Amino acid sequence: MIPKVIQGGNFSDNRGTISYVNDFSFEEIERFYIISNSDENPIRAWQGHKLDAKNFYCLAGSFKIHFIKIDNWENPSKDLVCESVFMSETDSKIVHIPAGYANAVESLESNSKLISFSTLPLSKVKEDDVRYPSDYWKING
Repeated sequence: MIPKVIQGGNFSDNRGTISYVNDFSFEEIERFYIISNSDENPIRAWQGHKLDAKNFYCLAGSFKIHFIKIDNWENPSKDLVCESVFMSETDSKIVHIPAGYANAVESLESNSKLISFSTLPLSKVKEDDVRYPSDYWKING
C-alpha cells in the first residue's frame, strides 16, 4: 500500500459550513489524538510505524505531512526520498500513511491542530513505534 490523499469537501449555507471526507472508512480505526506543535518546535519528526497506519486531518491552520518508506528499520538509509503533502483547515481531506513508513508533522502557522486516526490498539504501540532523530532525513520544502 502507498500513501494517498482521500479528498473530501465542504458544504456551506446560511447555517454555516460542514466539512466531510465521506470516502474515509473508520472500520480499522482503534484510537485518535490531536496534535498541536509549539511555535518553537513546529516539526514533530520522525516516527516510524511497522504495523500502524496513520490518517491525518487538519482541524485548524495548516500542515505539511512528510513521509518516507523505510528500507531497514534498524539502520535505514539516509538517502531515502522524503515526500510531502500540504493540508489546511479549508481543504477537507485525509492523508493516509500506511504501515511501513516514517512520518513528520510540520505545522505551518500558530495554533494549527491536526487529528490523527491510528489503526493499531494502544496495547501494541510499544512493539511498533520506532523513533529517529529529527534531522535524520532532510525535509523537502
